[in-house]
Amino acid sequence: MSIENIPERFIKDKKANSNLFVYDFKMTTDVVKSKVNLGMNMFSFLQVGKKQVHFAGTSVAVNKKQSLLLKKGNWLWTELLDTDAIYYCKLFFFSEKKLTDFLSKYTNNVKPYQEEVPYFVIENDDYIGAFINSLSSVTFTNHSYSDALLLLKFEEIMLYLLSKYGNQFEYYLHSLISKEISPFKKVVESNINSNLKLEEIAFLCNMSLSTFKRHFTNEYKDPPPENGYKINAFKKQKNCYKVAN
Repeated sequence: MSIENIPERFIKDKKANSNLFVYDFKMTTDVVKSKVNLGMNMFSFLQVGKKQVHFAGTSVAVNKKQSLLLKKGNWLWTELLDTDAIYYCKLFFFSEKKLTDFLSKYTNNVKPYQEEVPYFVIENDDYIGAFINSLSSVTFTNHSYSDALLLLKFEEIMLYLLSKYGNQFEYYLHSLISKEISPFKKVVESNINSNLKLEEIAFLCNMSLSTFKRHFTNEYKDPPPENGYKINAFKKQKNCYKVAN
């Protein structure tokens, strides 16, 4: 399965604003565990359908009653149609620069905060519903004030979520600018009981399959199962883990 580079695949005008970007996403077929390289942090405002995402050692599933803020990086996305035979969401991308500018302008200079979870689940309410309805890729393109309007919309949703969730959301935003990458062992061992294939776990580790196998053997003193098998369980023996077939 090929890797999708997002939002690059959605951007037609390469001269457009590279810091803030809105995209109306629709599809009529289910997609299961699509490999996505997310180049910018992103709001996913789901309106019709169901979504599940995997990142490193964690996963989350939402429906239209919730929205997601996702950290940039490698994800596995599962997007399922609803009864209307369509999947529809609005995606709002923002660069680290815009995030840093916002944090400097509106939040305290908090100490570096390492958030274990790379996503933030947002419970939709009437205000957020109205905000989602105001977002459209058509509105924020080919307009003399598009960039200024988009910046206002970005600050609007950020300020509302700060008022809604307080320190929890502020700390999470600061964690998004952290450069720390999840350790190899954490990713592997967090997926012990998952149904992910070896190549999918390698992708979450930002590695090719061959590189992943070498790291696995060096770390656990045993080779991983052949490609196509699933990692179902580990047994701890003599301070190392062995794969149980």
